[in-house]
Amino acid sequence: MPDGEKRKRDQWDQQDPPDPQDAQGQQDPEETDAARRRRRAQFLRELHEAKALRDRVQPRRARAARMRQAMRMRTFRW
Repeated sequence: MPDGEKRKRDQWDQQDPPDPQDAQGQQDPEETDAARRRRRAQFLRELHEAKALRDRVQPRRARAARMRQAMRMRTFRW
């Protein structure tokens, strides 16, 4: 790789990415709350989807996890 390209890449890596907090600070709080809730909902949907996929791909591990959870629920004291 020529030195010029490497220097350009290194220079690009050293630059700070734009701070998302700066952009959010300019918006009013209701919009940022709504955006935060949308991002959280999206994250939770993706998390649930990933867990469901893992359970389908690894049925033995999923069954063992269900059994452990059932045992915890049986031994839980109020």
